[in-house]
Amino acid sequence: MPVDVEIDINRGLPMFSIVGLPDAAVRESRERVRAALVNSGFEFPLQRITANLAPADLRKAGPGFDLAIAAAILAASGQLPAVALADRWLAGELALDGAIRPLPGVLAMAERAEREQADRFVVAAGNAAEARLVEGLDVIAVGALSDLRAIAAGEIPAVADPPAAGSPAPRLPDLADLKGQAGLRRGLEVAAAGGHAALVIGPPGAGKSLAARRLPSILPPLSRREAIEVTKIASVAGRPCADGSLAPRPFRAPHHTISAAGLVGGGSPPRPGEITLAHRGVLFLDELGEFGRSSLEALRQPLEDGVVTIARARAALTFPARFQLLAAANPCPCGHGEDSARCSCTADRARAYSARLSGALADRVDIALAVEQPAADELDGDPGESSETVAARVLDAREVQRDRLGEGRSNATMSDREIAEGVAGLDGPARSVLIAGHRELGLSGRGWARVIKVARTCADLAGSAKVGIDHVDEALSLRRRDST
Repeated sequence: MPVDVEIDINRGLPMFSIVGLPDAAVRESRERVRAALVNSGFEFPLQRITANLAPADLRKAGPGFDLAIAAAILAASGQLPAVALADRWLAGELALDGAIRPLPGVLAMAERAEREQADRFVVAAGNAAEARLVEGLDVIAVGALSDLRAIAAGEIPAVADPPAAGSPAPRLPDLADLKGQAGLRRGLEVAAAGGHAALVIGPPGAGKSLAARRLPSILPPLSRREAIEVTKIASVAGRPCADGSLAPRPFRAPHHTISAAGLVGGGSPPRPGEITLAHRGVLFLDELGEFGRSSLEALRQPLEDGVVTIARARAALTFPARFQLLAAANPCPCGHGEDSARCSCTADRARAYSARLSGALADRVDIALAVEQPAADELDGDPGESSETVAARVLDAREVQRDRLGEGRSNATMSDREIAEGVAGLDGPARSVLIAGHRELGLSGRGWARVIKVARTCADLAGSAKVGIDHVDEALSLRRRDST
């Protein structure tokens, strides 16, 4: 939110106060601004100084107001011409020697400045590459408070537009490392092609985690708009892009001890959680049965809506959360499964373990795969297809979905209305198979729609304009948690 900094300097005992609902970090800026002005060769007015941060009913947090407050004091005291700072947007933290430190979240600030048609955006040199990712915004990079003299004289030009190519993409683990497990590989490919949530159940050592960490290697690259969204979230979370390169597709794997607030967001003021940090990427929950029930249940609404709303007494904030869920779980606490001779769990203990995943949440998972430990000849055999080969098929399927649904959408985001209007493209025989599968599996209304979405993805991978019997059969098999 934009904040106007107003300074009033009047006669009276020397005093410096900040009003406008400042938090502790903002109140402490009085000392940083005082020291930075003096150490930069400016004069600090020994009068009654009042700084107002408007609007007054919006709580202000963080040290990012330091630079604007200092600039406003210099203009109000006549040390710099006020007209030179008019309509300037400034953001930066001051060091005591006058140096300007970079801030988190500058990309979001720059986007807002561009929408408000700001004349210039003045930021720390360490934030300039990030701010200039916003096209059409003039950015001025400053390294110290004394640079404001040059700005007032018009001597510092706007930073040039960012280069077309950023840093090279990081090298990801290859799917060829997963030997055997043909069903798991196919399930991952379908999940990647349609953006579907998936659950993999199997004993320890079956390759669940290994496969999950290779899912990003077969996902298509982000569009520029999506990459800007991801980079903006990363910047707000304290991971700014100092070199001006866009962030890659995120892969988040929180520990099972995470709280519900850590997963979906919370705190005061509310901060984004892991599902927002995984926006446009993958949220991997390993050892799903060890997560707290409240943490898992908090995923239900974000999985449906793609956003999460955190309501507090002062305000309700909505964070983006369009993530792809991938979870891995053991069949029981010991990991071998009740039907195995090696299982040491009682029936009640095994049921309690599997009940961590409620029916309501399981119904929102499109693909469920049961896997076994690979055989010795599979482990000793040749590697399977590489990520590059699978990613090419996934990219072709995503391009078809983009043409059908629009930029940034996949089959997993199809609405019930789109399905009813025939966007999924089921033919008559395929619908009959779906009706029979509904009776066999006892599908809910949500499960019915999700089988259609997965079937549409299977058809896209096959290059078929219509969803046929084979595609529905495969989608139904991918929803059976007891399938092998």
